[in-house]
Amino acid sequence: VAGGLAYGTYHSMYTVQGGHRAVVFNRVVGMKSMVYGEGLNFNIPWFERPIIYDIRTRPVNLQTLTGSKDLQMVTIAIRVLHKPDPSKLVWIYRHLGVNYDERILPSLMNECAKAVVARYNANELLTKREMVSREISVDLRERASKFNILLEDVAITHLSFSPEYAKAVEAKQVAQQEAERAKYTVLG
Repeated sequence: VAGGLAYGTYHSMYTVQGGHRAVVFNRVVGMKSMVYGEGLNFNIPWFERPIIYDIRTRPVNLQTLTGSKDLQMVTIAIRVLHKPDPSKLVWIYRHLGVNYDERILPSLMNECAKAVVARYNANELLTKREMVSREISVDLRERASKFNILLEDVAITHLSFSPEYAKAVEAKQVAQQEAERAKYTVLG
């Protein structure tokens, strides 16, 4: 009897650490609708099981290869700072599970980046980088909000072009320099 009482007492409490929230699954009624905050919380052993979410901001990085408007291959890397909407954790658990960010964000980031990059030619991607980043951010925030994921920051961390394009740009610059040199030679 003392062992059963000790077991029941030990398993009837759980602690939610700072920066975390909990939702509770009840074997009789399913998911409870309440989100439990930080501190000591109580549950019915065996009948209820707490699922704890980290609601602090976390980064996700993605690198993808895509085509620009002028059909140049572009490698773009994006970093997103995200967190779940604390008031929607029950919905997130029911529909997406604990690893919601691994399920949703890579495909959203990939799709939004490819859609935005395709609107610009290679030169514009460099000269209008802020605008490209802002468009990716707006598209991504809109899409992530449908899954109750809050985005705090979206940034392009790397942007590079295919080696063929880089060589062509370099050749063009060399040709322009040669033309300038020839112009001064003729004038001089």
